Formats: sequence, C-alpha cells, structure tokens
Amino acid sequence: MLYTFGLHKHVNIKYRESASRLARYELLCMLDHLGVRTDIHERQLGGASFLCFESRLLSPQELSFLASHSSVWFMAESVNGLLSPIAFDSPFYLPDDLPEVLKYKGKTSVPFTSLMLNVALSLCRELPAASDTVILDPLCGKGTSCFCALQRGMNAVGLDLDQWDVKETADYFTRYLKLHMLKHTVQSRSETFQRHAVPVTDFFFADTKEHFQTSDRRFLRLGCGDTSLVPALTRHSAPHLILADLPYGIQHAPQTGSHAEPFRRLLSRALPVWAAVLRKGGVLALSFNTLTLPVHTVIDAMEHAGLHPFTDDRVSHFRHEVEQAIVRDVVFAGKDKEES
Repeated sequence: MLYTFGLHKHVNIKYRESASRLARYELLCMLDHLGVRTDIHERQLGGASFLCFESRLLSPQELSFLASHSSVWFMAESVNGLLSPIAFDSPFYLPDDLPEVLKYKGKTSVPFTSLMLNVALSLCRELPAASDTVILDPLCGKGTSCFCALQRGMNAVGLDLDQWDVKETADYFTRYLKLHMLKHTVQSRSETFQRHAVPVTDFFFADTKEHFQTSDRRFLRLGCGDTSLVPALTRHSAPHLILADLPYGIQHAPQTGSHAEPFRRLLSRALPVWAAVLRKGGVLALSFNTLTLPVHTVIDAMEHAGLHPFTDDRVSHFRHEVEQAIVRDVVFAGKDKEES
C-alpha cells in the first residue's frame, strides 16, 4: 500500500529549509519502531510537501502513532494516482495548544521538541502505556518538553535552576487547567537530596471528570534546583525517557551561582546523574548548539556516563541551522537493560 503524508509548512524560514529532511528521518525512525522497513520519498503536490512510502496495511493504532509525527497534518492512501484521506484516532490526550501558548525568548520549537520525543520513543526498547510513561526534562526552562509529553497522555517531571521560569511554568499550567475546565489538584512540598532542599509542585489531572474520579490521572512534577538534584524528583517515578535541550550559549548560558559554567563541565557532572535515574532500556535525547559544543564531545561524555549513543544512519541526519549563530543537533543514547 502506498501512503502519502502531508507536511506542515514551518513558520521559521531557517528551520523550513531542513524541515523535510528532518521529517523524513523522524518518520523513518517511527516506521522502524513499527517493524516497517521502507524507503521514504518527498513529493511536491500543489505547492505542498508530502512524504510517500510503501508499506503493509497499517493498523488504526499504528496510524494513530504516526499521526503524532511533529510535521504531519494529513494522511492518505494513494489509489490509482488519487489521494484517499485516512481516518485515524487522535494521538493527543490534551488539546494541542498546551505546548504552544506560552511564548518566551529562546524557546525550543514545539515541532523540534516533538521530533525529539518521537525519535526517543521509537528507540526505546520497551515502553508501557502512555499513562504509565514518565518523561524527564532536567533543564526544563518553561516546560516545552513537559507539555509535549502531557499532551500525549504521558507524565512529566521538570527541573530548572531559574525559580522564575519554574514559577511561570506552574502558573501557566494552573491557568490552562482552569481554562479548559480540567479536574485537577495541586500540591506543594519540599524534597531533600544531598542536604539540598528542592521545592516541588505536583499537578494531578485527567482529561475528563470521570477519569479523574476513577484515579485515571496524569501528573506533572516541577522542581526548582540544580540539574544534579533530579534524584529528588524521580525517587518513585524513574523516567523512561529524558529530553534535554542544552543552553545554546547565545541567548543564555548555563549557570552555577553567578558564573557561567563551561558546557563540558556541565555535561561531565550532569550526565552521570541523569544516566543513574534513567530506567534500564530507556533513552536520553540531548540537543545542543554544535558551534559551542562539538558532537564528539557530547558522545564522549555520554559514553563516559555509561550510556550508549545511537550512531546509525537513522539518527545521524538531524543537524540543522536555527539561526546564524545556532546550528543545532541532537544525540540519542540508550541505557542497556543488562546494566546492573
């Protein structure tokens, strides 16, 4: 069967130049996760971009998974040269405005964050149902990664050193839940790790009142503190996936106290902690600016932390220019289940 997927036209001109390539390799990873080995071709129809591939008949559940692709807005079968639209179940648990509404300088784009999430999910050896999956962002800023995970019906844990970013994230999500009349509870507490007190805010919510009453809920946990304190937030909810977007060194820099911390030092102390809390069989996705941090440095740091970077062709084509001073790439690494 020949499938044809329509792609969004990204608003960022620079990102748009690479968008079709990124979308193709994202889809390749997702199809590989479904056991589908195929070639994907780009096609222009009526001024719009489409990705086309031949495959066995895909199930409704598989189509729903592919519908979560970061750039796909239309899915069809090609029949005698004509496109026949495919009906599919929405892959989203919460409305798609959740990760988009909160705007701020230096925000990682939602499509690229979704791409990281989809590829990491595709590389993960075993995943429970979305309701049991936990995503960690140890450098969460104002929560884009967390909100992308929540939108998909997963649970999210975010930690950031900037108390104002954490507060704005919590305030925004509180307003969002009230605006959409989603049943929820909020709890504030403190966790202690290595003599450091970490302020924590827990949100428990559901997509419907009935689900909330039957305890079919999701959670968002936000903490304020240095990234090395993530064990305080993950004691009873070890993450299946870790998504992190390193500071680019352009709009902001990593901070320890009042002084900028070199990226290599940040990686050398943070990656072992992140690797320790990641579940066995889980995947870490780390994006960064290659103009301030070479790829080989990231790979070496991951290996030193006991992780195993993926270096095959599927995941080696995500480098792209964001703006003149930012050429972004992402490295994915797994934590073997056999590790003790």
